[in-house]
Amino acid sequence: MTYSVRKATLHDVPVLERLITESARVLTREDYTDSEIEGAIGTAWGVDTEMVRDGTYYVVESEGDGVVACGGWSRRKTLFGGDRQQGRESGVLDPSHESARIRAFFVRPNWARRGIGRLLLQRCEEEARSHGFKSAELVATLTGQRLYRAFGYVGDERVDYPLPNGMTIQFVPMRKAQL
Repeated sequence: MTYSVRKATLHDVPVLERLITESARVLTREDYTDSEIEGAIGTAWGVDTEMVRDGTYYVVESEGDGVVACGGWSRRKTLFGGDRQQGRESGVLDPSHESARIRAFFVRPNWARRGIGRLLLQRCEEEARSHGFKSAELVATLTGQRLYRAFGYVGDERVDYPLPNGMTIQFVPMRKAQL
């Protein structure tokens, strides 16, 4: 398969919102309940337009199928979530002693398990490294932690995060000490 990776633009946001919703509803079903999934869509799982404006959010396109995946890295303090996620921190990280953030990886369900997540993660790590970051942190879904573990990220402790529907959802904070 041939893919192309490019920086996301604000014009991509409606497509990305649909992709994230579809990915979450199908690919996380084994790890989360319907209520958790629906509560996370749009907040914990959503488009962070700050990353798009920063030029650190990417889309993967396939000829004929358009955008099939998205994901990025950030130099900002926010660990996860879209524009409507509470507790966002726009402050800029210091790469000399803070970790870049790996953020918001989603793949269209019919494109899963084809190496696209790997492609995106490698791109994000390379970009973070080129901006002086030596390590990276992320908050993985229970579904996504397998990918990150394969790339050397460590962390197993599940943490409950509040959702706007009054529920909580479990994610796994992970870190890679050396990019």
